[in-house]
Amino acid sequence: MHSTGLNTNQIMRQVIYALILGVSASYVFFGWGVVIQMLLGVISALAVESIFVALRGRKVVESISDGSAVLTGILLAISIPAIAPWWVVVVGVAFAIIFGKQLYGGLGNNPFNPAMLGYAFLLISYPLQMTTWPADFLSFNQAIEVIFQLLYFDGLSGATRLDDVKTSLSLGRELTTLQIHSSAQAWINAGFLIGGVYLLARKIISWHIPMAFLSGILIMAVLISMFDSQQHLPIQNHLMLGGTMLGAFFIATDPISASTTPKGRLIYGFLIGVMIVIIRTFGGYPEGIAFAVLLINMMVPLIDYYTQPKVFGRS
Repeated sequence: MHSTGLNTNQIMRQVIYALILGVSASYVFFGWGVVIQMLLGVISALAVESIFVALRGRKVVESISDGSAVLTGILLAISIPAIAPWWVVVVGVAFAIIFGKQLYGGLGNNPFNPAMLGYAFLLISYPLQMTTWPADFLSFNQAIEVIFQLLYFDGLSGATRLDDVKTSLSLGRELTTLQIHSSAQAWINAGFLIGGVYLLARKIISWHIPMAFLSGILIMAVLISMFDSQQHLPIQNHLMLGGTMLGAFFIATDPISASTTPKGRLIYGFLIGVMIVIIRTFGGYPEGIAFAVLLINMMVPLIDYYTQPKVFGRS
């Protein structure tokens, strides 16, 4: 992130504002489940953060007022299915705050992106709940009944968009560009793309990571499609389905876990993009952003070490 003269709370607020269009698009297609999951995520994040900060003998209000816990709760909540049981987001956010942030000493010390650490934990632990999305708009009452497991709506669930595409390809079905671009995920990604442009315009983030991230996806997708375009995801799917734009502008740009040098940011973003396509194409999960981000987070110290700018006048 750029040095904008804003404090942490102001930066977090700007990022949350930038999420509004993408979240609104999610609400339009999936309904009240999106809102309820966000409320659960934020409440869980604030509660867990407060407990651990208090246990460490630090000021609770000062810690939670920086907005980082709220943003973690929101990012994780909008990444999981809108009909996931209530305990999924609570467990995921608790894991993200505890193991992705507090155990390393709090904000500024975490080597991994907390939201993606929580997401990866949930995806590995509860694959069914994490890959079943609503097939239609859910009213407030329907969302409450499904999320809090008061009633199970079998007719309201379906696979993820990327799952649908991968299954269709394996069965030899044709996918048209119109089908891809008219999907809910395409509109949601467009919302997050606009939000990302807003962050760039406000100089909250720099262009290096998003540009390299999307370039890595594009180049790797083109290379794979050259060998067997009929059996792999089309290039436009990699860009406009799943969490691509959310990952490019809101996840990978986390200033704590990302690379800090200009050249390092380009390498960091590009490697994440490449890993996403590899995981989506050859992995067992329909989405690979969380795993790709966490894997490249591990490489950040090495990337920064070899991309440090040289001091003027020294070899």
